[in-house]
Amino acid sequence: MNKEETLTHLRNAKKAHITWVHRAHALIEGLPVEKEQVPVSCTDCKFGQWFYGEGQRLAMMPSMDCLKEIEKLHFELHDMYMKIFKIYFSDDDRSFFSKFFGTRKKIPQQQQDVAKEYYGELKTISEKLILMIERLERRLFALQEGSFV
Repeated sequence: MNKEETLTHLRNAKKAHITWVHRAHALIEGLPVEKEQVPVSCTDCKFGQWFYGEGQRLAMMPSMDCLKEIEKLHFELHDMYMKIFKIYFSDDDRSFFSKFFGTRKKIPQQQQDVAKEYYGELKTISEKLILMIERLERRLFALQEGSFV
């Protein structure tokens, strides 16, 4: 893969991450979001698919120590989202009929407030992650074309 393709794929992965965060926010705001639209696992989201697939080839290039920090932040992000996910998608307190008919779980205000706090933390982690992705992007941009395999 050449430098331009690598940068394009990284930028697309970053955009996918931003979209993922927007969907998590939509969920918090009460908009209809299917749980599949905001994957819980860090390997199921589009950014994670890029990072743990094609992105792993970057580890063999010089000056790519920021990949460890990106991975750490990405894990933290999904851990925080797991807390939000449990509030909105846990089936523990749904009645048989609401499960059967697929009606959305009613979230008490107190839990909504907790979810908003979690989202604030998620947003902070996301901002740090985006800064690290942009650092990676600058490093890749600075490398010579011959560094890309």
